[in-house]
Amino acid sequence: MDFVILMFGLLIGSFLNVCIYRIPRGESVVFPGSRCPYCRARLKPADLVPVVSFLLLKGRCRYCSRLISWRYPFVEVLTACLIWLFYRHYGITLTWAYYAFIGCILIVVSFIDLSHQEIPNGLVLVLMVVGLAAKLAGIGAGFIDGLYGLLVGGAPLALIAVISLLALRREGMGGGDIKLMAAVGWCLGWRLTAMALILSIYIGGVVSIMLLCLKIKCRKDYIPYGPFIALSTIISMIWGERILHWYISSFWG
Repeated sequence: MDFVILMFGLLIGSFLNVCIYRIPRGESVVFPGSRCPYCRARLKPADLVPVVSFLLLKGRCRYCSRLISWRYPFVEVLTACLIWLFYRHYGITLTWAYYAFIGCILIVVSFIDLSHQEIPNGLVLVLMVVGLAAKLAGIGAGFIDGLYGLLVGGAPLALIAVISLLALRREGMGGGDIKLMAAVGWCLGWRLTAMALILSIYIGGVVSIMLLCLKIKCRKDYIPYGPFIALSTIISMIWGERILHWYISSFWG
């Protein structure tokens, strides 16, 4: 079953690549079929086998020989591993499907934010709608918990944004980040959202300091926060309850 889940994840990852490329451009993720972004040649099924086609073609387009970004196989493998991790933790359940879907949306959000410095409102809306559907189906956090989570996720980042504008005269937190964290809160509830928020601050701070120390980024450069939210949320969805149990038993038990 593990093999089936991994193969399924690779196929989903291939579709996520389409979303990452097309959504910022306002294109349909369904039509037309996949094409080379350089020569616009229509890709055949043999060109679209996740990871395998990339390796067989040595990372180049079959038709124009231009280099294919490593992002494509990376996203496919990342998605497969993520879906497999959720499966190992939750089994074939509705909770697995729910969290795997959220994880896939977060992958798309992360790579769009890295490439275009934006978090599409449409993806945030999808999270909100899926969260509502899950609540109606009795999956995950309930309505009240979701509302608390929305506040716990969105309010602190909104406060940071306001303080940055008033005190530093610059944007300290983008509107897309605030909306994304609020949507995560709606989906997960306040406990896991609080953990995701704290983890995102720590992870974002450490990575930002490393980028500055290595002179990859300067102080005035934009560092996307969406990937930190995504990583922290995924950690919370998979290991959040264990971490909370460990923390409470260690320090409050």
